[in-house]
Amino acid sequence: MPSSAIGPLVLFLTILLTGAHLLGYLFAKLRQPRVIGEILAGILLGPFVLGKWPAYVHLLQLDVAAAPKKAALDLIYYMGLLMLMFISGAETKALFQKHERKQIAWLATIGTVLPFFIMLALALLLPLSWFMGVKANRTALLLVMSIAVAVTSIPVISRIFFDLKILHTRFARLVLGVAVLEDIGLWAVLAVATALAESAGLPRTKIAAHIIISLVYFGLGLTLVPRAFKRISKSRFNLLAINSPVTFTLLIAFGYVAVAGLLDVNLVFAAFLAGFAVSRKKLGEAMETISSFSFALFIPVYFALVGYSLIFGKSFSLAMLLAFLAGACLLKLAAVALGARLAGFKGLDVINLAVATNARGGPGIVLASVAYEAGIISAAFYTTLVLVAVLTSQAAGAWLEFVLRKGWQLLSADAMSTKAAVAESAPETLVA
Repeated sequence: MPSSAIGPLVLFLTILLTGAHLLGYLFAKLRQPRVIGEILAGILLGPFVLGKWPAYVHLLQLDVAAAPKKAALDLIYYMGLLMLMFISGAETKALFQKHERKQIAWLATIGTVLPFFIMLALALLLPLSWFMGVKANRTALLLVMSIAVAVTSIPVISRIFFDLKILHTRFARLVLGVAVLEDIGLWAVLAVATALAESAGLPRTKIAAHIIISLVYFGLGLTLVPRAFKRISKSRFNLLAINSPVTFTLLIAFGYVAVAGLLDVNLVFAAFLAGFAVSRKKLGEAMETISSFSFALFIPVYFALVGYSLIFGKSFSLAMLLAFLAGACLLKLAAVALGARLAGFKGLDVINLAVATNARGGPGIVLASVAYEAGIISAAFYTTLVLVAVLTSQAAGAWLEFVLRKGWQLLSADAMSTKAAVAESAPETLVA
């Protein structure tokens, strides 16, 4: 990249980062997911809004050294994506508890497995060419569509719980427990889908080998490797962990990703697993430092670039968006409601659990990004999945805030917690 292009690129990133933080802050004050504001910043600064203004294009020299600039932005984009998944993996491990196992099992089994397989069956009746990416891999597409219906967001829904001051409640533990189990299973399925797409045209033996490698990587990365890193973290001979815990923690993530790259395993999936290898006892402060910096720079820019890359031109289909949004929400809400009923919940409890677990948030957007980059889905379906993730997250945040503002209980057993949350959040609601 010529030096003359670096200044405008830094200026563009400055504008993008500022816009992402300002709109993210605004949406947070309005009790909406911060990620929606960050994506909206990218849309406003992208080709479909300000990008149509010649003076803006000339100021940032967006048409100069386009290929090198794209490479630089892609690196920042992937750093944000990988850090988001690394942090999500670490938070998933920390949030998982063994309480209410029976209820979580009902909610996860019925609320996740049922919509996944129903969508897998229904997708066979749909015109898949409408959704198909350049790899034209039917099986991979069916798996991605089914994941998109079943997935629940840990980062977004936990942030909503934190903002509403209900993260300590039994309701939050149940929803996050379900999301933990969903993410582990669905990321494994996504690893298989990307392996199938990347192996397109290869002999069946090589495809099978690729899938087996991905599953073995998943198994080892979730069990034996975290134990090994836990022992290494405690070792008094580990001078790197003692003198620079942040560096050692980052090397865990980079090590997982590097090995995944050598084995041709999905890198995003690897970053998620890397979070499980972090010892919260020894590296908790280092993880907090990495999380703070990532959420200050890489992750807001990643979501802003997601908005920047949304395709609202001829390839965007409003009919696809409305149809998939309605179908995905109907399947997920009905399945979680059934699981909640079987777990013993009634009335408003069922509605609250269903709406909360319907938020697709970050994982839904990451799914869209990974599937589109892998050539599994079309540009129109990519935009559809991102917008579905945004809309379902906003709906969940708005509904839970409405329930609290009305003084209703999120769960019958959480009466005292809910009343306390309402008392604490009432003044902020008036300000917002």
